[in-house]
Parts: sequence; C-alpha cells; structure tokens
Amino acid sequence: MESELYKKLCSILNELYEKTNLKRIKFTDADIILTYMWAVIHDRPVNWACQKKNWPLYYRRKQLPDPSTMSRRIRRDDVQKLLCRIEMLLKNIKQRSVCRWIDAKGLLISNCSSDKQAGYGYAGGGMGKGYKLYAIADKNQGFVQWMVRPMHHNEGTVARELIRKLEPEGYLVGDSAYDKNVLYDIAASKSVKLIAPKKISKAKELGHRRHSIYRMENLERINSKFYQSLIDGRSHIERMFGHLTNFCCGLTPLPGWVRSLFRVTNWVRAKLILYQIWRIFISPEVV
Repeated sequence: MESELYKKLCSILNELYEKTNLKRIKFTDADIILTYMWAVIHDRPVNWACQKKNWPLYYRRKQLPDPSTMSRRIRRDDVQKLLCRIEMLLKNIKQRSVCRWIDAKGLLISNCSSDKQAGYGYAGGGMGKGYKLYAIADKNQGFVQWMVRPMHHNEGTVARELIRKLEPEGYLVGDSAYDKNVLYDIAASKSVKLIAPKKISKAKELGHRRHSIYRMENLERINSKFYQSLIDGRSHIERMFGHLTNFCCGLTPLPGWVRSLFRVTNWVRAKLILYQIWRIFISPEVV
C-alpha cells in the first residue's frame, strides 16, 4: 500500500512540477515534498526519511536532503503552494456534489505536552488538549475546505472562514452548532443554502432580537422530508473522518514530533493528500 501511494504521488508531481534550471538549487521543491511524504506515509519523523537506509534499494541512488534543509525548505511559500496544487488537482478529478457537509474532528495530544499553541476544548464527548480539524466535505471530491486550529476555537467561528472560501450554490448541512444567524447570512452571500437543526436552548422561542431571514426559512422547513433527508445524510462526513483515520497511512493520533500549529497543519495536509489518492485510485469502491 505504501509503495502504491508513493508511486502515484510521484506521477502527480511529475505532471504538476515545472523543473527549474537554477544551478544553485540542489534539491527541487518536488524532492522536498517527496522526502516529507515518505516520512508521513510511514508515520516517522522527517530526519528518518533523510537516511538512505530507510528507503527501498531502488530509491537509494538519489541524494536526500538533510534534516536542516528539510526544515527550512518545507516552510517556503513555493513548497506550500505546490502542496496546495496537489490538493486542488485531486479535488477536481471528480465533479462536485450538490450537497456538502460541515463538521470538526479533534486531534488530541497528551495533557503533559509543552506545546504552547495547543488549546483545551471539547472533543469526542469530553474535554481534551490539542488541535481540531474543521472541514467541509463533499461525497465525490473529499474534503474541499479545511483548516486546523487549536482545540478551543469555536466551530461556528471557524465556519465563517470555511464558508467564505466555498464555491457558490448548493446545500451545506451541519449540526446544531452551526445554527447561527451570521453563518446563514454568509452562506446566502455565496448562494449556498445552510441547513442545520435548531440549537437547543432553555428558551422555547427565538426571542425578540433580529434573526436572519435565511435562518427563519431553515427553521420553517427543517421538518420537511427533503430537509430531513439532507440532515440524515450528514453522517457521511463522519464516515469520511473514519476512513481518514483508519485506512493504511491514515491520520492516526498526532505523534510526538508533530507539535505547533504549522507542523500539525502540514501533517494533516499530507494525510489528506494520501487519503485522496487512496479513495480515488486505490480503493474507489470504499467511499
């Protein structure tokens, strides 16, 4: 499985990357990404991938960057943009769905960790320390918009940024955490119809303050068969999170060397790329 994923990634990079003729560059951006991805595929730190003994014999002919080069180059904008281009290419292989789902998944770390950028928040039925993956998922295209933030960030607040980046039109389904006036207005500005169950509160009525007309429309139709069918289909994003964490080379609990927001985001991006390759080319019948 690891070899299949890596070979497919190599072919994708060959399509996307334009080789440079600059003599001073010893390792291309593609070399940096392939070395990093080799570490991610095997759930090992980057310095492990910089040693030839950890590669198959047929890959040992090429030179490998040292850990300091990897640490410096992986943060450069051109490398990050190339990773984003890989994501975009994989996303656009299939046509988008009319309905998409929004949710979040906790990425827990040890409470003893000294990571100052991690936060405490609600995750998986209790409180925990770490980060959270906030995502919008499409049945055909996978995770189309996502970001990683410390655990304590509110799902509704992060959803504002995600929805603003979403393509126009269609339906977006979330749970009651997304039943917020501002989210309905932002979604409507993108011609997207947000659907979410009413947020449970002690008050029986909505109160006297102004509410979004799009929220009021949602609450009026929430019990219709069509809206209920869309809400029932939201469980698909939970299955996608399950596939993401359970397939070979998937997003397992964050290892000890993946700390700070940048490293966690980079690790999650690499895992999402591998997940897309797996679901499109290797096991398309599973998803």
